[in-house]
Amino acid sequence: MNSRSCICVSAMKPCCRFLISFKSSSLFGFSPPNSGRLINSSKLHCTKIGSRSIRSGIHCRRNAFSDSDSIILGGGSRVLKARGSSSSSRGRGCRRGVLLIPRVASDFRNHSSSSLDSHVNDKSFERMFVKPLVFKDVEKSEEIFNKESGNGGGKDANFGNVGVRRETERGSSQTEVEKEAWKLLRGAVVNYCGFPVGTVAANDPGDKQTLNYDQVFIRDFVPSAYAFLLDGEGEIVRNFLLHTLQLQSWEKTVDCHSPGPGLMPASFKVKSAPLEGNDGSFEDFLDPDFGGSAIGRVSPVDSGLWWIILLRAYGKLTGDYTLQERIDVQTGIKLILKLCLADGFDMFPTLLVTDGSCMIDRRMGIHGHPLEIQALFYSALRCAREMLIVNDGTKNLVAAVNNRLSALSFHIREYYWVDIKKINEIYRYNTEEYSADATNKFNIYPDQIPTWLVDWIPDKGGYFIGNLQPAHMDFRFFTLGNLWAVISSLGSQEQNEGVMTLIEEKWDDLVANMPLKICFPALEKEEWRIITGSDPKNTPWSYHNGGSWPTLLWQFTLACIKMGKLELAKKAVAVAEKRLKEDEWPEYYDTKSGRFVGKQSRLYQTWTIAGFLASKKLIEQPEKASLLFWEEDYQLLETCVCGLSKSRGRKNKCSRFTPPRSLFPET
Repeated sequence: MNSRSCICVSAMKPCCRFLISFKSSSLFGFSPPNSGRLINSSKLHCTKIGSRSIRSGIHCRRNAFSDSDSIILGGGSRVLKARGSSSSSRGRGCRRGVLLIPRVASDFRNHSSSSLDSHVNDKSFERMFVKPLVFKDVEKSEEIFNKESGNGGGKDANFGNVGVRRETERGSSQTEVEKEAWKLLRGAVVNYCGFPVGTVAANDPGDKQTLNYDQVFIRDFVPSAYAFLLDGEGEIVRNFLLHTLQLQSWEKTVDCHSPGPGLMPASFKVKSAPLEGNDGSFEDFLDPDFGGSAIGRVSPVDSGLWWIILLRAYGKLTGDYTLQERIDVQTGIKLILKLCLADGFDMFPTLLVTDGSCMIDRRMGIHGHPLEIQALFYSALRCAREMLIVNDGTKNLVAAVNNRLSALSFHIREYYWVDIKKINEIYRYNTEEYSADATNKFNIYPDQIPTWLVDWIPDKGGYFIGNLQPAHMDFRFFTLGNLWAVISSLGSQEQNEGVMTLIEEKWDDLVANMPLKICFPALEKEEWRIITGSDPKNTPWSYHNGGSWPTLLWQFTLACIKMGKLELAKKAVAVAEKRLKEDEWPEYYDTKSGRFVGKQSRLYQTWTIAGFLASKKLIEQPEKASLLFWEEDYQLLETCVCGLSKSRGRKNKCSRFTPPRSLFPET
């Protein structure tokens, strides 16, 4: 008997699990594919399956289907039904039954989202957002899957087989290091109900205490996603984006407090649990962590920003823009933006965050307005502006994004940039200036200039400082923030060139034996004790405190290609390639020159592997890099927010460089 199934996805707080029997259904006024019948959803019959409480997460029931048509309604738990036998979540999974969220049809993008847009700002919307239902014919689903995966209809088609064929096609063009890297990357793939949804943080066979390294982290998966996309494999990235989007709307509570609905999880894990009864049935479910289990219990501010950046990259590299046009994806973007653009007490356009809210997820004195968050924030805003569908419901949001981009660009270029000239200016600052026209706006005391910086800053080049707050400038060089300032054109052309010049000039400090330092210099002695709280993992020149992180290589490569320094990228990749395979792909390196494998470094770290592979693919295909970075946006310069101060009789000198008039269209 032919069966047709559908998945009902919602974000309501779960009460229990229901099984709903039906023949054909339409809850949004249109029928499932290949169905001409339409019935009122209120006539659906609900039968309770079990009374036990539902764990948080997305579920996939893995037991045999009956011949009758059925739908699973899981409330907030979003139970996803499939059939199969018990297996590991990596490399194996439940067999095909209902086609799940990763492979849903994009029919919903064809329906207007204007009615949904108008409710995004409603308070009721924050409490409940119902995702669109997913209808798919089972047999057609299997046919599409087999066709895309290259499987002729066999039941063991999987992501790994596609990768093996690609490796065969590449033949001898790869080095032994690359071949091992691709094998390890595919071995780290996590399957959920038979479909790839991400990669684990580390896959060290000798690791007896995995902690949370067996989870899929959003920030960690980004280099894996870029490597797969640049290799022509988009399915895993699409699945990842859709599954994490579903997790976004899950209720998040830590100590009786719930953050905003736009918060993305730091990570998730595929888990299995037996169902009630003795029939051997069990279920897979996704268990997200929004920071409630993290060290320090810090929410991941950067997760949503990385998600938006990756969504744009997926469209650019695959040509599949239907994903970002879907109603649920558009709403996910809006929820993240709403969280980031919310009004607060801050006078600055930068995002105010606590320590440990990004890649540096331990106490390292970056609370406040760290450069890494601001650069990713700016990049995400530029991505969102490209992807948002502009209509009556979104025009105000788009205007807010444009205003924030302009203000943030001015703020970072004006106040975060330092070179030899700027440092000399700070050295001569007057303090305690009470005036709207003050030069020393943040009341920075000249004695804050560290002694190491006086001799370290080169005559040519410069960089963006790590943090800025009243009476405080963090003069450390943070690599990720500076690289993304270049990639996103948060800095001006001259400043971007200055960053790359400084890295070349200070190669022995920032690259040396392994690219690249996460920050420079390290905190030492009393400064280390006070700022890190005597953190035994962040000792000087280790881990986040001046350690060398190979995963930064792909971002460095992208910045080099943008700035016309491809040879510099090749030089850094060659340094890494000599050691990574021999050292078993460690997470980070210790010592000032990066000579030692980190004392607590996990081996076979996935984003180390993926960062290397993404760098190699970018060097092989530099034309694709142009799809992943941004050039200067002259419209932002033209609509500089500095002009807003004229109404109050104040004059701000904008340091941003005015482009040629010919670049502006005549009106």
